[in-house]
Amino acid sequence: MQVPEMEAFMHFLSLSNRGMVIRGKAREQINALMGEMLTMNGLQRLSALFTIFDTLAHTTEYELLASPVFVQNKSFKSSEHFRKINEYIMRNFQEDITLPEIAGVANMAVTTFCNFFKEHYRVTFVEYLNTVRIGHACKLLSEKDWNVVEVAYECGFNNLANFNKQFKKLKHMTPSEYRKTLTV
Repeated sequence: MQVPEMEAFMHFLSLSNRGMVIRGKAREQINALMGEMLTMNGLQRLSALFTIFDTLAHTTEYELLASPVFVQNKSFKSSEHFRKINEYIMRNFQEDITLPEIAGVANMAVTTFCNFFKEHYRVTFVEYLNTVRIGHACKLLSEKDWNVVEVAYECGFNNLANFNKQFKKLKHMTPSEYRKTLTV
């Protein structure tokens, strides 16, 4: 994987840790090739796999599902504060989480926590929590047949208008529009 010919594919792989939806012609080509692979012998299959890698390495027809902040902050393990905060958020994002509550988890005063969070996560706590919730909403919209209201409440939003506003702010489309793009 360290050869120069793999550089573009390695870049694609590094982006893919955010989750990805492949669209358009690239999706069609990859689906067709994967179907053909069922009847290929070993070496032909390996060649087809490299063709898929090449298609992925050079396509621009994809959508990243998670924000860079979400992925970056998932990997913070250097601090007990990060670990406690992230574990608590991931376990409880579907519920109301107040600033005093999350500050208590980090053993900080609310003001200290807000400053710490903004400095290390580069977003406010509420922005981060909304990113986590919207990421989960995207997962539910792609995997379940629930209506948008059910998805909103399952992700911790108690107000449909706020859910739609936050979803559109992060994904630049409504939840319904997002669901339609998954079938294209």
